[in-house]
Amino acid sequence: MSITDNLKKIVFDIAKKNKTFRIVARKLRDDAYHAKMVLDAPFDKIDDKLVYFQTFSGRGYSDSPKAIYEYMMQASEYKDYHFVWSFRDPDKFKSLKNDRTKIVKYRSRADNRALRIAKYWIVNYRMLDHQYPRKDQTYVQCWHGTPLKRLGYDIKEGDNVMNSLSEVKEKYRTDAKKFSYILSPSPFTTEVFASAWNLIETGQTDKILEVGYPRNDRLVNAGDIERKEIRKNLGVEGKKVILYAPTWRDNQHTSGTGYTYKTEVDFDKLRRELGDEYVILFRAHYLIANSFDFDKYKGFIFDVSQYSDINDLYIASDLLVTDYSSVFFDYANLHKPVVFYMYDLEDYAGEIRGFYIPLEELPGPIVQDEDKLIEEIKKTDEWKPNEAYEAFHQKYNPLDDGHASERFVKEIIK
Repeated sequence: MSITDNLKKIVFDIAKKNKTFRIVARKLRDDAYHAKMVLDAPFDKIDDKLVYFQTFSGRGYSDSPKAIYEYMMQASEYKDYHFVWSFRDPDKFKSLKNDRTKIVKYRSRADNRALRIAKYWIVNYRMLDHQYPRKDQTYVQCWHGTPLKRLGYDIKEGDNVMNSLSEVKEKYRTDAKKFSYILSPSPFTTEVFASAWNLIETGQTDKILEVGYPRNDRLVNAGDIERKEIRKNLGVEGKKVILYAPTWRDNQHTSGTGYTYKTEVDFDKLRRELGDEYVILFRAHYLIANSFDFDKYKGFIFDVSQYSDINDLYIASDLLVTDYSSVFFDYANLHKPVVFYMYDLEDYAGEIRGFYIPLEELPGPIVQDEDKLIEEIKKTDEWKPNEAYEAFHQKYNPLDDGHASERFVKEIIK
């Protein structure tokens, strides 16, 4: 470990234990970063036809920003618009470069300048605390899913490892002050976002844009040819494909590394029981920093945590296994089975987060041990969506009709 890594670990250890140190250190850091961002483009005018895109803080090319970008690239009425994509590893996305699209490194000087001059910011996660839009810029918070677990002002108890409840609320308050719009896919989500970002109390409910999730246009329009091509590229032809997508835990964090995840699954047992017919696509949450060693399960488990667009994995799979991740809301657009493996349900529901909807509404069975998990997976061979599943889909995905990108762009780009 380098000297820098050691110092970083020490600072994180102190920050976890001392709230005052954490707040002061973050304030000094954010003030310094904001000053640098302003200095990188102090006199440049805003370009009314420049759009800045970012997903998961520069981690990939996916989600609603990707869908919006691709719609604008092909729509003739936006042919004179230009675009900037921000990535932590720009070399992975060089193929996106063209005469209308520029690639910049996340948190670089070029990134700062793009943020200062782009008329539109379209992102799916909170911008960093020091990144404030200018008066005439439009910052659209697309978010990244219909929430099951509570967010922001709605978290009732249990501090995050790196943030107290008051600090979490302050981050959401700051974001709400900055964004021009927050995207919602349904009346349910509109109500949740108004509460989680405290928009009712602050008189900002007019910022909610309820047009559907652009990222789900592709799921609605996906066909067999696309599915076969993705499965071929993933190397999972000829098997039933389980997408296993667990979420992160607020109380699992390693200083100097980030949020980590311990897989509470006996993969040896799963391979014995399911290996002849099934393969698993393992997809860790984007906040999880640790890596996973599945070498001994080669041919049975495929680690797709770094795969850029989860929509490919939805389309390729035959069923979804998750816990508290919001992925199942989008997955319901495909009318395929979902199993909820909630081995730590009591802790998660009580001490860590809590939920927005009654668990009875979930579109699949809840299991807490591996024997039941295996049993429910095998049952999906004969599965068909029932009335409860379709009712869930209609309630939480009412605007996913394949045209959300078009509605979004026409509303924002005036």
